[in-house]
This record gives sequence, C-alpha cells and structure tokens, in this order.
Amino acid sequence: MAEPLAERLRPRTLDDYIGQQHLVGEGAVLRRMIDSGRISSFILWGPPGVGKTTLAHIIANKLDTPFYTLSAVTSGVKDVRDVIEKAQKGRFFNEASPILFIDEIHRFSKSQQDSLLGAVERGIVTLIGATTENPSFEVIRPLLSRCQLYVLKSLEKADLLKLVERAITKDLILKERNIELKETNALLRYSGGDARKLLNILELVVESESGDVVITDELVVARLQQNPLAYDKDGEMHYDIISAFIKSIRGSDPDAALYWMARMIEGGEDPQFIARRMVISASEDIGLANPNALLLANAAFDTVMKIGWPEARIALAECAVYLATSPKSNSAYLGIDAALALVRETGNQPVPLPIRNAPTQLMKELGYHDGYKYPHDYIGHFTEQQYMPDALKDKRLWHGQHNPSEEKLWQRMVNYWGKRYED
Repeated sequence: MAEPLAERLRPRTLDDYIGQQHLVGEGAVLRRMIDSGRISSFILWGPPGVGKTTLAHIIANKLDTPFYTLSAVTSGVKDVRDVIEKAQKGRFFNEASPILFIDEIHRFSKSQQDSLLGAVERGIVTLIGATTENPSFEVIRPLLSRCQLYVLKSLEKADLLKLVERAITKDLILKERNIELKETNALLRYSGGDARKLLNILELVVESESGDVVITDELVVARLQQNPLAYDKDGEMHYDIISAFIKSIRGSDPDAALYWMARMIEGGEDPQFIARRMVISASEDIGLANPNALLLANAAFDTVMKIGWPEARIALAECAVYLATSPKSNSAYLGIDAALALVRETGNQPVPLPIRNAPTQLMKELGYHDGYKYPHDYIGHFTEQQYMPDALKDKRLWHGQHNPSEEKLWQRMVNYWGKRYED
C-alpha cells in the first residue's frame, strides 16, 4: 500500500520547504542558525499542516545529529528519561547535542515537562517542540524560558498552489495521471492554509476519479460531501468549529453556541481549549458591558480543571449561554490596541515628574513626585491632574460604548474630566 500523498511529498531539504520564509528564507533567523551548524532549543507554534514536524526533520538531516522523537500523546515520564539517557550515553565530546523532537508538546503534563528541564539546561539534548496551542498557556515557564519561540503561519495562497503543482507534476503516482487543475477555490477554501489537509483533499479527489481528472470546485465539494471525515477532521474541528462557536457567542446566538460546542465535545475536543476560548471571548466581546462574564468564564475554566468530562460539559454550557446572552462591548479590546499602536508610534515618552516614584533623597531633590495630588485626600476621591506624558496629555484611548454598564462609567469620566470625555 502506497504512503499517503502528504508523506510522499514531505520535503527533505530547506530548498524544497514551502512557506515560513520569515523563519527559513535567506538570512532569516532559523536559516542562519541551521547554516551555522549549531541550534539552540526552540518551540514551533502554529496551526496544523504548516510544516512544524517537517522542519524538525530537515534540521536533523542538515546537522547530521542523532534525532529522537516523542509524542506527547503516547509518551510518559519514563520515556522522556529513557531518551535522555540514550542521548547522554551516545554523545561524543564536542559533538552537537542530539535533537529531541516532541510533537504536541502542549499535551505534556507538568511532571513530564519538568523531567526535560535538566537535560535541556545542561545541553544533553536540544529540544524542538511543536504545538498548535499558545505555549504561554501550555508550557511551564522554566522550560519556556530555556527555549526560543518561533511562530509559523498558515500557508498563503501562492504556497498552496505551488504545493498542488508540485504534487501533480512530481509525485510518482499522481504524475502518471492526466490531471488538469481547472479551478482551485474549493481546494484552497477547504484546506484553510493546512498543507496536509490540502494534499489529503487532492488525493481523495484524484482517487475518486477514473481516467483523466479535471479538478473543479464542483468536483471537490461533491467528493468532500460524500467523504466528510476523509480529510483531517481534527484540524477542521479545532479551527473551523471553534471559530463558528466564538462568532455565535459574539453574535448573541445561544442556540448556535450550544450546537457548535456539542460538535466540539462529540469530536473529542480538549475541554480546556473550549474553556480558554470562552475566557478570551468574555474579555474581547463582552468586556465592560457585563464584567461578570469574565468571572463566570474563569469559574467555568476552574470547574473544568477540577472535574473533567462528562460533568464539565454542564459548566461549559452554562458559560456559553451566559456569554451569548450578555450585552456586548469591545471597548477595552479596542482601547489596549489603540494604546499599543500609540506606544509604537511615539516611543518612550517620559513619565511626568509628579507621578514618578521617588524612593531616594536625590530623586526628591530632582523634583520626582513633586506636586502629586493624592486623590483620596479630595472630595469624591478625585482631583484633576495630568497622568499622560506631556506630548500626549490630551490623547483619548478608551471610548465607552452605549450599554447600561458603560454608560455609567462614561458618565463618571465626563463628571471627572469634562470636555475630554464629551464625545
């Protein structure tokens, strides 16, 4: 039986590698590291099918160093220690450290990650981790601090088309078929920037046809509807469905939110993944319109951590319905993005002297803290003074939105600051 197309086309060198030019293009950070012959431990973070595992194998081949692989799904602490012991015994003086590649490192428990620390720190192994989850949530801080983090992006349209062209002209099996690529919109749409999914779809469509193959959008849609699970269900479940779930909450549709949550539960989704996305939604989409939403989302996350499936579905459902039926505001989200943009535009503006810290006599003599008005000494615990840098003193970043909760907050700011908040 032939290998799957995605495996047959797996690149063996960086020259054959498609995409991620910000990391492996000429002069890019990973390319320079690989060309130097020495790499430090790092974690690759990106969606499925963008080349994380492939890149790790290419690096190992290029450096000609022992390469060990562990899957976080099937490996325990003992497996980690066994690999570290083999790496330590098999290494010769002055050789590059063996590479330990851990796929889905976000699934490693704290104890499993702890067992890696010493070996990574002493250089017994060079760790390459791959994850589809934000490492700051899933990787323990001591291990994360010992690794560089590189973010891989979904493949662009040009990358995907290049991959399809390579498949139908270079693959030993497909090039024997007379394949015409007449339309590509459906191929690209269903792949969602995932190279593995794209090749799986292409292979499915070609194998479903006899004789010459003319690939059209209609043909792709028809074949995928007949074989709904034939192409990387986990990728589709993980990204497309969670997108529909969050958009249903944002759109205040509790029925749709429950439906997409049920799809994720039935598909075997990690309950922590669902809970974490609701914490984000509570901040981003509900925000100050209902501050209790963030409290409930955090409580749901804690409940999931404590009780797990199947009972956790109830807490998740309660939270989803609450978020979907809550009033919506993204004023805090827009405010922090506006503030970040302002900081990048204006640089390091000096802190006004009255609100600087003055722990030493010299600082006091230089005017630090001089003129500061302690708000609690004034009626209503407020007195007007300048907190923004001089160059930005009249800049507005937060704009209250029109819902009962924020109307009260905005009106208080108008009472305090007058015209500055009259918009």
